[in-house]
Amino acid sequence: MREPVELRRKRILAVVHARGAVKVSSLADELDVSAVTLRRDVEELARTGMLRRGHGVVRPVGDVARPTAVPAVRNGEPAGDGAAIALVVPERHSYLYETLHGARTALEEAGMRIALHIAPQAAGAERPQVEQALAAGVRGLLIAPRWRSAAGEEADYGWLAEVGIPTVLMERRPRPGSALHAMDSVCSDHWYGIHLAVDHLVSLGHRRLVLAARNDSPTARSIRSAFTEIAAGRPEVEDWSVVLSSPDAGPGEPGTREAVPDLAALVRERGVTGAVLHGDEDALMLVQRLAESGIRVPQDCSVVAYDDVVAALGSTALTAVAPPRAEIGRAAAELLVHRLAQPAGAAGPVRRTEVLPRLEVRGSAQALHQPDN
Repeated sequence: MREPVELRRKRILAVVHARGAVKVSSLADELDVSAVTLRRDVEELARTGMLRRGHGVVRPVGDVARPTAVPAVRNGEPAGDGAAIALVVPERHSYLYETLHGARTALEEAGMRIALHIAPQAAGAERPQVEQALAAGVRGLLIAPRWRSAAGEEADYGWLAEVGIPTVLMERRPRPGSALHAMDSVCSDHWYGIHLAVDHLVSLGHRRLVLAARNDSPTARSIRSAFTEIAAGRPEVEDWSVVLSSPDAGPGEPGTREAVPDLAALVRERGVTGAVLHGDEDALMLVQRLAESGIRVPQDCSVVAYDDVVAALGSTALTAVAPPRAEIGRAAAELLVHRLAQPAGAAGPVRRTEVLPRLEVRGSAQALHQPDN
């Protein structure tokens, strides 16, 4: 699927805001965008006042004078000019780039320098990035690993627990009892997000539901688990199912296979009138396929998307669960700043913070029409 212009420009802004100044040529390579497309996007973003450009470099608006960095300190001693906070996020991940932007804002307000590391789309890609950051002498780490599979997540627990500097996980909640259970983390309460989606559909009279979701991230796994629990526990729900949203949406688990059904056929066969679709791009594509098959949204099937990155941009603006992406990054950065301000050995209890999503009601869900008797 071709990347929407709005989504691509959000990715550009996220990287520029995190770095402070980026060469246009480097930005094109990093975001896997052609130089021509990148320049066109930069010109438009500059024209609308969202960034500044000149001499082959783009900068955030108001980046003429950067905040003076607070001297880094380790165990009461200066850490040197190279000390910074490492931010590690996966490449081509617009959802987490918004989290990154929230973290960057909080760190700059605290006068801290940021070293951004973007991990390639490969298993275990975060570890070399973290090792590179540690070698450069960073004093703290904010990280959002991709973790396509539960097995890949478990494989990272050991080394990540031993990084030796204050670390906060963003939008990730490790398995209870794991080596990372005692690591600071800030994430969305995805159970509550799915509760909002299901409750909204049920309140509109929908009793036969489907979740079409990804299966290649911790968020996707949390969403699937929550939907299964909530749908099974709601007496109003007469029928429910969970299916994969697209061929490239998973599975993340090694050695597993999951068929991708024809959603329109499933809607007809099971009498589905309410669907939750994760994530936004898959949701927009699935709504198009439903329309091509003669199933109208919301007249025949109401839809709630999960992510709300580009859900509002469809020909039918999608009602969506909106996890607090920027707030997650800000809260994680503030927690890290708090840790760094404590004397050695006096950091206090570990914090596992959850922030609740909200529901953005738009035009893709409506009350179920009851046929006349």
